Amino acid sequence: MTLKIHIDESAPPYEQVRAQISEQARGGVLPVGYRLPTVRGLAESLGLAVNTVAKAYRALETDGVIETRGRNGTFVAAAGSAADREAALAAQAYAERARRLGLGEDQALTAVRDALRAAYGER
Repeated sequence: MTLKIHIDESAPPYEQVRAQISEQARGGVLPVGYRLPTVRGLAESLGLAVNTVAKAYRALETDGVIETRGRNGTFVAAAGSAADREAALAAQAYAERARRLGLGEDQALTAVRDALRAAYGER
């Protein structure tokens, strides 16, 4: 696993750690079951605070990218299953809310596209 943190970037270091691990896990560079370094070990190797790496690991676990197995360590989780479930639940909740607000399908899709462009930095 290779991570590069750029302090001068606009993205905070924890987000850079999260994004790079997520990308490597979803892209197959880090295979399912790959054991990640400890929070302390990764923080030390990257020159970051322990809390910074811990925050990235928590976000990755919430996203279903990694799983912590207690004292056995932290591992790359099965690709996408938890993330796919979370996304489907969020989409369902949005669809129901948009319908209750009286939005038509086209209006709801436009709102989603705008939100995705904003989240992914597209214009």
